[in-house]
Amino acid sequence: MAAERLTHTPRPAPVHQWPGELVEGRLVRRYERFVAEVRLGRRVVRAHCVNSGRMEGMIVPGARVWLSRAERPRALEWTWELVELDGVMVGANTALPNRLVKVALERGLVSGLSGYTVVAEQPLGPRHRVDLALDGPQGRQFLEVKNCHLVYPDGRGYFPDSHSERAVSHVQTLARFERQGIKTHVVFTLQRLDVEALRPSALHAPDFARAVRLAARAGVRFRALRFEPSVLGVWLDGEVPVELEPYDVAPVARWSAALDSTSGWVRKDGKVAGRSVTYGQPSGPYDGSEK
Repeated sequence: MAAERLTHTPRPAPVHQWPGELVEGRLVRRYERFVAEVRLGRRVVRAHCVNSGRMEGMIVPGARVWLSRAERPRALEWTWELVELDGVMVGANTALPNRLVKVALERGLVSGLSGYTVVAEQPLGPRHRVDLALDGPQGRQFLEVKNCHLVYPDGRGYFPDSHSERAVSHVQTLARFERQGIKTHVVFTLQRLDVEALRPSALHAPDFARAVRLAARAGVRFRALRFEPSVLGVWLDGEVPVELEPYDVAPVARWSAALDSTSGWVRKDGKVAGRSVTYGQPSGPYDGSEK
């Protein structure tokens, strides 16, 4: 009997491809917030850490990381792109989410938002620029992108990982536009596969969690897209729910405290900043927003 021929559905193209081959190394430390020191073989290089937040749970000395090399000369030749945490690949570059979402929209991969012309970074009032504008037959819609890296043992992603007045201002601005009849969206990106849902973090930023719930009542739409990052590129894996209902923060506080030693950065004076979260209060004198 002739063997049955198996057919395979080809994998869609990634929504992001690296400009060149990524180079694997080992994380040494995060220095002055925007620098990652990485061991490549026998030498230690400094890479751009494109993340202004605490990076809770991501600063694990000795962790496998992957760097991209700048295409043009600049002060830091390398950029930190990926990190492996407990066997899970996680995206570390917070400049990437806007591009991921823009490409996904342009390819019609986000349900309910296909067929629009996508325009990047549009002014939204005197002090704010929205990440993406969607132009279509029913007029212009506005979309803000937020990156979430933090996932706890309950399988949920929590955003942000520290106090963020900027994030609060963003959702409040979108709520005002909703009240004027303009459709608005917040899309959270999750650059890791081990996440089942997303929550606004009532531990790290209770003011943001409240602002999100109020904005949702005003009509702002909240969605979360899960991406699969790899050394070959980044793929859109699908959508996960955004849970806006209040929840018990006690277990979240325990999970966060367990990650204190793998958060923050080393300052020039040798002290560590951004390590722990004070419940219900800003995490230190800075606004450590992820995006």
